[in-house]
Amino acid sequence: MEFPDRRDLQDLLDPQPLPSFARVRYDPATETLDAPLETVRDELGRLPLDELEPGATVAVGLGSRGIHRIADIAAETVTMLDERGFEPIIIPAMGSHGGATPEGQREILAALGISEERVGAPVEATMAVEQVDEVAVGDTATPVYFSAAALEADAVLVINRIKPHTNFTGRIESGCCKMLAVGLGKQRGAQAFHSTALAEGYVPTIEALTAAIRNATPLLGGLALVENFREELGHIEAIPASELETREPELLERATAEMATLPVDDIDLLVVDELGKEISGAGMDTNVIGRYRVINAPDPDEPSIDLIYARGLTEETKGNGNGIGLADITRRRAIEQLDLQKVYANALTSGSLAKAKLPPVAPDDELALRIALPALGGYDPATARIVWIENTTDLAEFRVSETLAAALESDDNVTVLERERLRFEDGTATFEA
Repeated sequence: MEFPDRRDLQDLLDPQPLPSFARVRYDPATETLDAPLETVRDELGRLPLDELEPGATVAVGLGSRGIHRIADIAAETVTMLDERGFEPIIIPAMGSHGGATPEGQREILAALGISEERVGAPVEATMAVEQVDEVAVGDTATPVYFSAAALEADAVLVINRIKPHTNFTGRIESGCCKMLAVGLGKQRGAQAFHSTALAEGYVPTIEALTAAIRNATPLLGGLALVENFREELGHIEAIPASELETREPELLERATAEMATLPVDDIDLLVVDELGKEISGAGMDTNVIGRYRVINAPDPDEPSIDLIYARGLTEETKGNGNGIGLADITRRRAIEQLDLQKVYANALTSGSLAKAKLPPVAPDDELALRIALPALGGYDPATARIVWIENTTDLAEFRVSETLAAALESDDNVTVLERERLRFEDGTATFEA
């Protein structure tokens, strides 16, 4: 597809006066776990490992998110299981991610530092599944699929972060239960889950499938990880299989209280340097940008962001730019990074089609801002509320326009570091003091 280049657009769009910016540090109070790997070992000891025979195989499910020290946690888990006389294997538990192919899912894990060489266990990335049950969720009969490789093991353990989801709110959101219901269902299971969840609700679908999986598989439980504002580990807890649905809601409350968010809710323009699946299932955390864009869940009231400009994709996402449809403007560089097979595999499986739409494409940053600023309506550089972030997880430092810098100076958790000027080099945005 050919997109208009600078010569096609520059005469249609007048240059816009730019506000001055400030680089700010945001540092709300939070707790960080001092010895996470020791905690992993201690917590895994709370699971019923003594019920397993020596030499038993343990399938360890790991997902596609960039969780703090996830490779170290995976390696420590494998080492502990080895020392107990078991044979651990790693199973990608990420539904359709990686283009719904074994190679793509291995590639995602490797990008997170999880490989056979790094963690000391084989990675079984087959997409094969078996139907282990069928459950009724409301008026919908739903097949329950589970990884064939995991079913061949003597025990199953999942490791995942507990956090607010990007499509819905409820007592259970992202975590070990969802990894069981969706991630280990591979593409076929993820598609069946999402089809039912869109009709009957996400939480009842997760609960029904988790219960069925617990009854049909040798499930040990989950290792639940909670990150703090700095995206560092604040809590690690092993949850036995029988307690997953009762314990996760309490951990979700903690995760919600400590999650990374912006210190301002009313924003005219949010500029996001990069999006990716390891950052969020929606590419950009919808709890930060205030947009779900799914058919059965209204967008949250806060934050309120008029326009979003997404500049590119992370390397780790390997072309899966699902979530770019949450932006209002993007640029050619982001389009060139897209692997549409991976985007479509993700979007068609989840049924969340809006996230795969392409917004208007600008050739470069300078013209993207020429598009965005007048589209705000009544644009005034002296009052425009602009926030410029690297991504929706790294929110300890970012840039704001001058009017927001002045407003944030009274916030005890925010420090204004230095004023900066936005300029362009061959159309690409740069900041200088």
